[in-house]
Amino acid sequence: MGYDFETHVSRENTGSAKWDAMYRRNPRVGHEIVPLSVADMELPNPPEVIDALRSYLDDAILGYTEPTDAFYDACIGWQARHHGWTPARAWLVTSPGVVPAIFNAVSSLTEEGDGVIIQPPVYYPFRMAVKRTGRTLVTNPLRRVELEDGGHAYEMDFEDLARKAADPRNRMLVLCSPHNPVGRVWRADELRRLLDICVANDVIVVSDEIHDDLVMPGHVHTTILRVADAGEYDHILVCTAPSKTFNLAGCQASAIYIPDEALRERFEEGFAKVPFLELNAFAYVATQAAYTSCDEWLEQLIGLVWANYRMLRGFLAAYLPEVELYPLEGTYLAWLDFGSWGLSKEELEAFMCEEALLFPDEGSMFGPEGDCFERLNLACPTDVLEAALERLVHAARERRLGAFSGGDER
Repeated sequence: MGYDFETHVSRENTGSAKWDAMYRRNPRVGHEIVPLSVADMELPNPPEVIDALRSYLDDAILGYTEPTDAFYDACIGWQARHHGWTPARAWLVTSPGVVPAIFNAVSSLTEEGDGVIIQPPVYYPFRMAVKRTGRTLVTNPLRRVELEDGGHAYEMDFEDLARKAADPRNRMLVLCSPHNPVGRVWRADELRRLLDICVANDVIVVSDEIHDDLVMPGHVHTTILRVADAGEYDHILVCTAPSKTFNLAGCQASAIYIPDEALRERFEEGFAKVPFLELNAFAYVATQAAYTSCDEWLEQLIGLVWANYRMLRGFLAAYLPEVELYPLEGTYLAWLDFGSWGLSKEELEAFMCEEALLFPDEGSMFGPEGDCFERLNLACPTDVLEAALERLVHAARERRLGAFSGGDER
């Protein structure tokens, strides 16, 4: 069946974090504007998930709820079908989200003052998890490398990582795989090299793989556990969730895979110190439905995201060639470099939110390495993205930025 990815769903007055932030930033914005920031989708949820939730409400009592065998089978079956590995049921620990799981991993598997390595520019809660738990932030910035076509992409700086992992004060690395915001899908050989460094230096790897299903044509996601030997399992946690894939962030569900029993017990003991971290009833139902019934929906979604990315690439080439768009291998988030415009990060934010009315995520959120970059959400109807790009070009022309600085009226 063909799924509906073109209907506009207004999220005004629904408590949407993304939309409410837009109106706080610019109260004068028109009702036709759709923000392109926070990584949830401006698309209807899979109908199979909605039907399952409706059926549950018709038939169930909303009492205390535990995961069923069907829930575990759905999570494990999805990994087997889509990622080529079959985790054991005992490895799976539920969490109300990947971010709570990362906070818990940092607090329960390291000590105060220990160093935790992140690879900026990177998802900003990684930094928060380190600082708010009293750990020491250690950065291993990604390297920008030039491509044959003159563009750029990112790779890991393994030499720098080896130096920092060798410091006995550094006890953990939080990996983003696929990487948010730069859009890299790490190859198996890259993951193997990272794991060699970390295991040799007794550094635990927490792999945030929440975007694992959102991989563009020509690329394949490899979970880090697939490149690990069983003897290395005591250094690895893998965090997954249906929330990015199926637009279910509000259901608060994630599956954390921890093969090593001792590591898993320490992680679970950390959660046990904080009450009410169980999943809610709807989270179990939505996850099970998504992981058993929505394979085709995901395939069509990736087609939409890839088409939107190609449209963005063509639009920039035609009107704003000085704005560099990074290759999109995974996630539905485009990473754009506006540094050639010569604006400060504050000026760029004001331009995006007061003149162009795009409301992207500012690159500086992901660390100073992201200054004067923007992260643009492509999980939206195509005409929403097209209208946003037309506003961007119009505003750049009005300000005579970039290609329009010399009066080019292309």
